[in-house]
Amino acid sequence: MGLFNNIMSKIFGHADASAPKTDNSLGAPDVAGSVGTQTLQEADVTVVLDRMADQNRESLDWRGSIVDLMKLVGIDSGLSARKQLATELHFSGDQNDSAAMNIWLHKEVLRKLAENGGKVPQELLT
Repeated sequence: MGLFNNIMSKIFGHADASAPKTDNSLGAPDVAGSVGTQTLQEADVTVVLDRMADQNRESLDWRGSIVDLMKLVGIDSGLSARKQLATELHFSGDQNDSAAMNIWLHKEVLRKLAENGGKVPQELLT
């Protein structure tokens, strides 16, 4: 499993586990006739990460830092892990310019979460 998939799994898995219990989550069919709990497409990334941050003893700025976002979800945030993530997500810049890489990684991870069904506010994507 790649690092991004691991990040996504931690966030979306946490979203499902912390979903409010509704009639739907108890197994009643919804309007479309399907049964089940919150789907990945309904994961509100900011709510999940804010909730995780509130429960974390460290003060982490996941909204502005890829390092803090990775720490928050329990993934190695060291330079080698970030370089691995950059390679996985096809970063075309200089990986030795860690500041530029980190900024790109943060935006790209949030963009990819949105692409994969996460709800991410536009201000975090631009």
